[in-house]
Amino acid sequence: MLGVFIEIIVPVFILIGIGVVLHRIFQFDLYTLAKVNIYFIVPGFIFLKLYETAFSLSLFLSVLTFFSILIVVLYFVSNVISRLFGYSRSIRASFTNSILFYNSGNYGVPVNDLVFKQDPFAMSIQVIILTFQNILTFSWGIFALKTVEGSKVSALLGYFKMPVLYAMLLGIGFNLLDVTVPEFVLIPADYIADSMIAIALLTLGAQVAQLRLSKNLSVVYVSLIIRLLLGPLIALGIIFVLGIEGVTAQALFISSAMPTAVNSAIIAQEYENEPELSAQIVLASTVFSMITVTAVISVGRLLF
Repeated sequence: MLGVFIEIIVPVFILIGIGVVLHRIFQFDLYTLAKVNIYFIVPGFIFLKLYETAFSLSLFLSVLTFFSILIVVLYFVSNVISRLFGYSRSIRASFTNSILFYNSGNYGVPVNDLVFKQDPFAMSIQVIILTFQNILTFSWGIFALKTVEGSKVSALLGYFKMPVLYAMLLGIGFNLLDVTVPEFVLIPADYIADSMIAIALLTLGAQVAQLRLSKNLSVVYVSLIIRLLLGPLIALGIIFVLGIEGVTAQALFISSAMPTAVNSAIIAQEYENEPELSAQIVLASTVFSMITVTAVISVGRLLF
């Protein structure tokens, strides 16, 4: 486990730390950074990886099945816990989002890159998970927060504004149909994809730098237990039930262990629904994930 921690987790947190330091010095515009990632870097990265990687439709459906079951089970668990502890509607929405939305992009991608030593097949699995997570976060995530206020239509419309959805469809479509993309398009796409890991971790560091722990810590603790411990255990059970093996199983298992996505705090801030609570969960889960992700990677290597 020490080797895993030094080789995989430490490099990730070095870049996150650089982001923290630079944000403290220069006070980055986090809104702009987030938009650059969501509307420029991530769609370009997703399109290129899904276009260039050799994978089958059966793999895509397998990952989709795993992801769908995992999200449904986690949603059920979060709702049971919310009602058991008597959380208010606003806290329940942010609590549930903190469990369902994990950082598969600016944390999961570099971890996958280091664990599998830039294996394009393993990365394609992470990219599919990243795509599903982005679509879910900016559709259901916003819908859940909007429902607290009683507005649903505007939340649904936001789903079709997400560029990652179209990047995924184009990448998979061009790949399966063997469409040749011109070199003058692939060159800028390569530049965009190459910037993904560094910019993503820099952004994560800048976002974490502004977060603080203050109140509602009991909710934070419960969220950490479910997201970082119970989440991977549920994922492991689903993997065994579905009979998924090898690199696919290992990649899915590791992806399920990622901490709460920063985007859950971003949309909570934007829609003014328990933003402090969401920010505290993101900060705490990111810090404690240094231990739990290390453990999951080690277990994954033993099991698969």
